Amino acid sequence: MKNSKKNNKLSFSKFSLKKELLKSIKELGFDQPTSIQEKVIPHLKSSRQDLIASAQTGTGKTAAFGLPLLDMVDISNSDVQSLILCPTRELCIQISNDLVTYSKYMNGMKILPVYGGSRLDRQIKSLKKGPQIVVGTPGRVKDLIKRKKLVVEDIERFVLDEADEMLSMGFKDDLERIFQSTPNEKQVLLFSATMTPKVVKVTKKYMQNPKKIAVAKENLGAENIEHYFYMVSEKNRYEAIKRIADLNPDIYGIVFCRTRKETKEVASKLMNDQYNADTIHGDLSQNERDDVMQRFRKRHLQILVATDVAARGLDVDDLTHVINYNLPDDEEIYVHRSGRTGRAGNNGISIAIISGREMHRIKRIERSSSIKFAKKKTPTGYDVCKKRLYGLIDQIENVKVDEKQIEQFLPYIYEKLNWLDRDELIKHFVSIEFNRYLSYYKNSVDLDDKEFHNSSKKRKKSRKKKNRRKYRFGGKNKRKN
Repeated sequence: MKNSKKNNKLSFSKFSLKKELLKSIKELGFDQPTSIQEKVIPHLKSSRQDLIASAQTGTGKTAAFGLPLLDMVDISNSDVQSLILCPTRELCIQISNDLVTYSKYMNGMKILPVYGGSRLDRQIKSLKKGPQIVVGTPGRVKDLIKRKKLVVEDIERFVLDEADEMLSMGFKDDLERIFQSTPNEKQVLLFSATMTPKVVKVTKKYMQNPKKIAVAKENLGAENIEHYFYMVSEKNRYEAIKRIADLNPDIYGIVFCRTRKETKEVASKLMNDQYNADTIHGDLSQNERDDVMQRFRKRHLQILVATDVAARGLDVDDLTHVINYNLPDDEEIYVHRSGRTGRAGNNGISIAIISGREMHRIKRIERSSSIKFAKKKTPTGYDVCKKRLYGLIDQIENVKVDEKQIEQFLPYIYEKLNWLDRDELIKHFVSIEFNRYLSYYKNSVDLDDKEFHNSSKKRKKSRKKKNRRKYRFGGKNKRKN
């Protein structure tokens, strides 16, 4: 749930939510709803009409549907009253945790996440305790329904979150079977970043006269996010990321790759180069994924390498960078990626690593949104060394010296270093930290895609010649017969 940037006079108290919910919201520091919350909450509070909401990550949609669902739960009833489906385990856990946080003062409220990769017997045991709201991934929900352990025949509300992602991941058949197990008389709430043909098909088949709300473009081109692209040859993508990371020692970000294979390769290279980095992908067990996520949230990791799917449910407000190792095929996905930085009033940087042939994709993103990219020259070895050296000098200059503690060690230090004069001493101290950068970048090359730039110049020159020729001959190339 995020605070709206608008000067929005509407407060959560105007929604007539239960006092327990308002209390938890106040404690979280949110007093003004976002655009989607402003539109969705009153609708769900007052109507049983189905709802289609176009909303991207970071707009506060979990609270938009979660708060009214919690508000309308009959706590005395231990049957499942609302079912929420989402595409990944991480998002399932995130939604469940958010709902638990919102309902912390509602005694008797039970919310249960169910997902693959976790012990089935434990989830079955938890279902017997009577949760009013179940949040789950399609595969695990289908399995539990089939085993008759999850009863959804009387649910009142059915939420499909990230519907486009669920369908793109191949959950169509699972969704069909789950729908068949639910009652005809229920309210269906569908949230999707993009209305793909597959999503539209689902809405036509399973929804009745839905109300439509669109706020997907709310965060497009956020003013506090800077968008850069670096143009390098294909083989230099990783080296470009390394130099960007070296140039920004305080980086805390996500590197997005297209495939699971790429995430493993990039993360492995980063770790081998001594960065605090790791990856999340489908081959990890749930415990392993949870461990990576926890370390990243606690900033024990500086860089997380992930695919779009794997990063679902990861909600971190203070990311400094989002780096696109590859641009996504869909322009809107780029917007969703970049929107993970620059949150909660912070500034953020979104970077695209592209080859010369991909320039048209940058233009497409610019045309489809309010985003404007700035071309950046890829840092040279000299740029990196200069930045790191000056940063080290600043650290040395500003370090707080504990005179009392260090005094007992000074005689030995003086004895060991008294043969060094002032200049030599400075060089030795700086070199301890700095030698690895000097060594690595000693023979570094310029990474910018010169081949593309040269060919681009040739094309421009060729076009000019052609235009001059056309002008000279009256705009026509006449053939001799």
